Amino acid sequence: MERLPASAGVQWIRDGFALFRKQPSELSMLFLLYMLLMFSLSLIPLVGQLLPLLLVPAFSMAFMQACADIEAGRKVRPNLLLTAFRSPALGTLLRLGALYLLAAIAAVAASALIDGGTFWKLMSGQLKPDDESVPASGLPLAILFSALVYLPFAMGFWHAAPLATWQKMGLFKAIFYSFFAVRRSGKAFLAYALGWIVVGIALPAIVSAVLGLLLGKTLVTVMLLMPLSVILTLVMYCSFYPTYIAVFGRQE
Repeated sequence: MERLPASAGVQWIRDGFALFRKQPSELSMLFLLYMLLMFSLSLIPLVGQLLPLLLVPAFSMAFMQACADIEAGRKVRPNLLLTAFRSPALGTLLRLGALYLLAAIAAVAASALIDGGTFWKLMSGQLKPDDESVPASGLPLAILFSALVYLPFAMGFWHAAPLATWQKMGLFKAIFYSFFAVRRSGKAFLAYALGWIVVGIALPAIVSAVLGLLLGKTLVTVMLLMPLSVILTLVMYCSFYPTYIAVFGRQE
């Protein structure tokens, strides 16, 4: 595991854009198929809201493999979406998804210490965002607290899926190595996170403001922002791959 400088975090974002530029249409098709499948799964009664989160590690490997293929000069194909389901590591990835789900539930539940359970009720559907009874004063602090509670879990999950799939590690060994890899290069990951805050939040906000001034039509502005949102999401997915290979090396 390499100890990386803060500048590496910014380079990962650049590498994500570089990977996307090589095969934008193929990656977009893979992403749209992924979104369609997630939507279809969400329609399943009772478990439909849980399955997408449970399957995040499995489907994340589709985009990791796509980036590896792009780097190797191979064409990204739609069947990559099922990469993990053809892997011996599928069981590990599904157990990892269960831990994702439990960690998310624990982090949101912990926010009740701050806001008395408002954020939990919003996330569980007991309250609507536009409900006038929702107290807004403690909500931002509750969300921040949940994010801080989830942070150690995120560090353990970050590289766990590719470590389990490509390095054939067991579940807890993969989580262990992922946690300490992120901790060891904490400055790089902090720069990476801050960079995505700027690129993923500030940039769309600026574009939205400019389009609003030029067009003055909310619907048109939203329609123009949707492709930008999809592109930025895809680039973010592509940037996960450089964070892995910078620490653990390329998959042979």
